[in-house]
Amino acid sequence: MLITIVSSHANAEELIQWQSSNVQLLRGSNYELSDTHGTIMTFEYANQWSYGDFFMFIDQSKFDDGENNTYGELSPRFSLNKITGDDFSYGAITDFYISTTIERGKGNVEAYLIGVGVDIDVPGFNFFNANIYSRHNPDLEDDTWQVTLAWQYPFSIGSTVWITEGFADFAGDAGLGYVSNQYVVPRLLVDVSEIVNMKQESLWLGIEYSFWTSKYGVDSVDERAVQAQIKWVFL
Repeated sequence: MLITIVSSHANAEELIQWQSSNVQLLRGSNYELSDTHGTIMTFEYANQWSYGDFFMFIDQSKFDDGENNTYGELSPRFSLNKITGDDFSYGAITDFYISTTIERGKGNVEAYLIGVGVDIDVPGFNFFNANIYSRHNPDLEDDTWQVTLAWQYPFSIGSTVWITEGFADFAGDAGLGYVSNQYVVPRLLVDVSEIVNMKQESLWLGIEYSFWTSKYGVDSVDERAVQAQIKWVFL
């Protein structure tokens, strides 16, 4: 799960106050529980609206052996500041949320998450947020917990513009062979928009690293995959 915020369109008087969309193409190797080589196309959308924020993504994966898979998540969060009109900020925490997520994938892959979240003001970061959920998968024996972090940090090297961004999911045991797992996915991207005469911060090129311990909750299946990435931000 990744919130990717690079460019935005603001309409302060409307329901949608801010929104951004992008398409990514990734090519990687060393995948587990599939062919080791594959290509992934991802669509991401994020917004801030009158009562909270919203993030979604859809992955379409195609592996070199012909296997393909579709997976997506919808993650609306409801802001206490916006809903009540009061200021719930405390120290570095700028807002509290009721956080929800729906996960769906090919076959019977599904999960439903509900919990609480916070936005944290970390100097220099475009955003840093944290959510803690109760996680329910109807095909597993037990409900469990999940903690999700997401971040983005911009910086410059000489005249070039960079971002490092990513997410981390930490989930507990849920029975029926589903063990605790950790999924950390950092990215490093450089703005290459000017090379192709596009608007600044529209086209990014770089790498994404998949660090997944007990992938899909399968004990001892550990993925360490490097992926080349190109990302086009069009909204």
